[in-house]
Amino acid sequence: MIKLLGLIAALVLPLWNIPLLVRIVQRKSAKDFSLWWTLGVWFTLLLMLPSALVSDDVVFKVFNVANIAIFTAVVIGVVRYR
Repeated sequence: MIKLLGLIAALVLPLWNIPLLVRIVQRKSAKDFSLWWTLGVWFTLLLMLPSALVSDDVVFKVFNVANIAIFTAVVIGVVRYR
């Protein structure tokens, strides 16, 4: 049961980036987002990816892959609209 709850959270948590991306695209502006913060978070996620891919922990693996996929879209939006 704990693993299932963790897996659900691992899938849902990265989805909170979608409203952020929608807001950036609708306003056609990302001026209120720090480029350093955005790239710092993304780079840190990329550094964790190899560890997640070789991990036996499914929750960690799913969270990391989902977060990278969705946060990469945020990074593209921030860079495009800055």
